Amino acid sequence: MFKPYLSRWNLISDGDPIVTRSSYLLPVRMDGHINGNPAMLKIAMDTEEKFGGLVMQWWNGDGAARVYAYEGDALLMERAQGTNSLIEMAYQGQDDEASRIACNVIAKLHKPRSTPPPELIPLNIWFEALESAAQREGSLLLESLAVARKLLASPRDIVVLHGDVHHANVLDFGSRGWLAIDPKRIIGERGYDYANLLCNPELPTVTDPLRFICQSHVIAQAANLERRRLLQWTLAYAGLSASWFLEEDDHQNADLDLFIAELALQALSMEANNRDGIY
Repeated sequence: MFKPYLSRWNLISDGDPIVTRSSYLLPVRMDGHINGNPAMLKIAMDTEEKFGGLVMQWWNGDGAARVYAYEGDALLMERAQGTNSLIEMAYQGQDDEASRIACNVIAKLHKPRSTPPPELIPLNIWFEALESAAQREGSLLLESLAVARKLLASPRDIVVLHGDVHHANVLDFGSRGWLAIDPKRIIGERGYDYANLLCNPELPTVTDPLRFICQSHVIAQAANLERRRLLQWTLAYAGLSASWFLEEDDHQNADLDLFIAELALQALSMEANNRDGIY
């Protein structure tokens, strides 16, 4: 599947193919030469992944990897060359700094642009999966749905969202700094993009209640968000993510999301009690 684009865009392979849940990737060199600029050739396997390239083009390298070429399912983009990793930082006691870096990248992505964005999907359409799952499963998903409905009914700070910000989608691009990859194509309240930092299943500490409380404060401050609003988006997002996993019959990851939803619900309850003078 890579061969037509290697020829069309004058690329040579520069490493082994990488397969993810949604894409095939191949490190390449441009200009048909081993000393050409390093890039990443990505072939999307699903529709939403394919349309993320439109958002990448619109960002034009500001907060996200540069797009060199884009056609159909294929995207040729700047390749991360830095040696640092947000997930490794989080493993090694730099969780706060990793969260602040991710928040800084999100803020760049949310900046206004001079050109109109591509066609986008309203955030409420994404939450239809939570509507269905909550009616079917009940319990904590109903709590997530209730909060999601309130947030979606009164959105604040509408922006083009990344839609899937986590520690593996913000990479070290060396002299270009930290940049995002793999966006979706949605529009909605900016708070949604910060919630996933509290829900990343790749972090073994994600279900640690103390880590959750600490990072909710760090992220709220770094993102200039009301912490209560961040917790509400986290509860809504965790329920939505659990709904997606349940659609795939992946109960292990769904249960992890539901645990995080419970942490968000407990934190919201504590905030309400503190506000009312109950300690």
